[in-house]
Amino acid sequence: MPQGYAHMLLDGILMTVRLSLGALAVSTLLGLMMALAKISASRALYAIAALYTTVIRGIPDLALMLLVFYSLQIGLNQVTDYLGWRQFDIDPFSAGVLTLGVIYGAYFTETFRGAFIAVPGGQLEAGRAFGLSGWQCFRLIMFPQMMRFALPGISNNWLILVKATALVSLIGLSDVTRAAQNAGKGSGQLFFYLVLAALFYLLVTTVSSVVLWWLGKRYNIGVREAEL
Repeated sequence: MPQGYAHMLLDGILMTVRLSLGALAVSTLLGLMMALAKISASRALYAIAALYTTVIRGIPDLALMLLVFYSLQIGLNQVTDYLGWRQFDIDPFSAGVLTLGVIYGAYFTETFRGAFIAVPGGQLEAGRAFGLSGWQCFRLIMFPQMMRFALPGISNNWLILVKATALVSLIGLSDVTRAAQNAGKGSGQLFFYLVLAALFYLLVTTVSSVVLWWLGKRYNIGVREAEL
């Protein structure tokens, strides 16, 4: 493999990893917030969360990527012009992380909502009876148990998110897929570089499966023994 093309492919891999992890952090945080809003007693919070998940899941990822990137920039330009400030440009990486996080936050919302509902409410009441605060009930009782139910959905969403990073090429970022295409066209070995890109995604899938399997074992400690 020529050194220049190898460096190009490595940069694409690093870009995909950074995008994936950044978008995972945003989507997880947003998903937790919206899931809590959906199970809250507040009708306003529920309506906001329901509107968010309905709109995001109903629009194709490609359209959302372009809409968020360009509409955010246009909106910021209008605000800075109105206030007389210098124009602030959104860099493609931040736009990619934010857009992917917002898109997959909607799917994480439903994953976490189902997991929250699966935890018996009586356990939270018992925690409050023992004098635990709301945050302590969530951290010590709700979160460890809901993760057991949420992990299968998290695994699926994460793997789809990683592959969806290929969309960022539309806003000027060179992920592993685009880097493989550029390297392949430049070297005349397109098939070879696309196979390398596919092997990278396979490696991510394998490593992720192992990590999620370990997390599943951790959050299921004591469950099987109790069922027996």
